[in-house]
Amino acid sequence: MNTFPDNLQEAIVQAKEATKNAIADGYTRVQVEFVIPEIPLQAQYLALEFAKLFEEYGSGVKVLFPDTGAAMLAKRDWGSMPFQVSDMGSRFTPIESKVADTDEVFILACPSSVEVERVEKLCNLAGDRPVVLLIPQLEDVAVVGIGLAARQLRDRFISTLYSCYYIRPIEDASILRCHPSPWQIWLEKEKGYELGVELSSKPMGEELDRLLLKLTAPEEGEESANNQRKKPGIFGDLQKFLKALSQ
Repeated sequence: MNTFPDNLQEAIVQAKEATKNAIADGYTRVQVEFVIPEIPLQAQYLALEFAKLFEEYGSGVKVLFPDTGAAMLAKRDWGSMPFQVSDMGSRFTPIESKVADTDEVFILACPSSVEVERVEKLCNLAGDRPVVLLIPQLEDVAVVGIGLAARQLRDRFISTLYSCYYIRPIEDASILRCHPSPWQIWLEKEKGYELGVELSSKPMGEELDRLLLKLTAPEEGEESANNQRKKPGIFGDLQKFLKALSQ
């Protein structure tokens, strides 16, 4: 069973190991999700870490950024690297031109809902070759929508993506998924986190609320003085979580 990471480096190590295990187990469209507001700012750093994970493939590894500017910035900052760095194309450059027969692993850094069609095409073109989506943000309702087309997109493509690593802080707890372990809810304690429950699927909506209520309810007869204090808002919990990960 995995443990809850104490800092960002531990979380990255966990995510890399989960990615490697998931691909070894036959998953080819894997997501690494750090559901933390500020984490997209670390997309370049994470992309480099995951490119190194597949260093045995050399130039067969292709790291793709959402736009040309981000790709050029990574090339400048990274210098000479054995793997390839490019962008996900544009309306003038089709994604088909970004996929070559010699490519063996694709790493997509922070793809958003704006690029969702290109990401879907790339995954289809990749076939059985692994595609790793780092901190994807593919389901922005303002872009994707909520109608029939959006549902079809989810059924046709987004549902085929496998979350090999997922970490999300919520009030007094965090959700963690680290392949091959099941989904987990960890409870925040005075010192660190304690495993609350394991689940076969991702906890969401009312189910998540019900589980949290059950897990955090005080024992019968327990003094509830601590519960009389005002709990910090979720933003405060996120900031605390980020601070812990950054230490």
